[in-house]
Amino acid sequence: MSVAPVESIPSLNGDLFYDIFRRLDGVTLANAACACGAFCSISKEESLWENVCSSMWPSTNREDVKSLISSISGFRKFYADCFPLIVNKEVAEYQQNSHLEYPDSWTEAEYYGDMNEAESISPSDFVSIVDISFKEKPICSKVLWGIPNADNGNDGWFYNCPFQMDILTHADRADDNDGVVNLSVSDGLPPITSLERERKDGKLWRELRDGLQLSWIIVNRKVKQAANLASWSPLGGQRHWPTEKDFVIRFGSVLPAKDILPCQVVQCILVMKFRVVHTEEDGVQTTLELTELSMQLEDMEGAHVNGRNSLHILKEALSCRRSKNYSQVLESCHMYSKLQNELREEKTRNENWLDRLCILSGIAAFMTFWYCVL
Repeated sequence: MSVAPVESIPSLNGDLFYDIFRRLDGVTLANAACACGAFCSISKEESLWENVCSSMWPSTNREDVKSLISSISGFRKFYADCFPLIVNKEVAEYQQNSHLEYPDSWTEAEYYGDMNEAESISPSDFVSIVDISFKEKPICSKVLWGIPNADNGNDGWFYNCPFQMDILTHADRADDNDGVVNLSVSDGLPPITSLERERKDGKLWRELRDGLQLSWIIVNRKVKQAANLASWSPLGGQRHWPTEKDFVIRFGSVLPAKDILPCQVVQCILVMKFRVVHTEEDGVQTTLELTELSMQLEDMEGAHVNGRNSLHILKEALSCRRSKNYSQVLESCHMYSKLQNELREEKTRNENWLDRLCILSGIAAFMTFWYCVL
């Protein structure tokens, strides 16, 4: 078998290379671009990256989303921004001073967002592009233009209340029948005979936790930037909660909040909740229904961040550090959870100490009173 010499590669038909490149995934295509100048030139074709994005994020097949991506520097830049996940190493720096305090330059009103200054960030600037897959098969794509119930901040309700965004309630339902998203045995779920059996062996829960992947891309149309706030794979979850039919899966990332909140970092929590609607004992195949897909932000003490500060945090997240090394992303998330648990334990110890101090002070006051009386 003869092999063409390297110098003859550029002389080959460019259409042939294009046909080969359009079958590659994003990582392979980016690596091929580094091989030589000819490959680099071909890999700059926007149509190649449009194919990559559409295969990875089915929601980008929509015409309105294509127009949005084209307006923010194109599919190549979109992939470069959204394929790497957010990794925040400031969590390790935060460990050196783990006590939440108001900096001298902060007032309580500034912390809670009760300010009247003109806002430069509008809720309508943001677009959410969400895709869910199970065992590498797409099961749901949603697009949400703007942030619901914000009313562009015309009143103080959104800015001063806890921030939460529910995709299933407000997203465009054109892609799914009546907005209902189901997951069944035909999608790869294991059949379960009853919920009691599932509670004992947990087979359905393991398959659900190991097979689900989530991508939640936030785009800011004003600054023309995008970022993926999800962790791809679940960070944790709860089965049979709040009812025995519910399964809660949590994704997320750690976002910078420097100069926004005293804690400097917050956790973006993406909640996916499934409910069992059918089991094999019902005479039909095991079926789950997606009942919740939401986003919220929490600080180190577990308090929900309000709408005003959330807008600033989301904007900052669009330009923060990212990595294609998934282990680094997991490390930063687990480090945040560990530090948060340590802070809660310390807070509990301090509260217990104060309770004991109050009890001892009460006993001392009681004894002193009767000593003076007698």
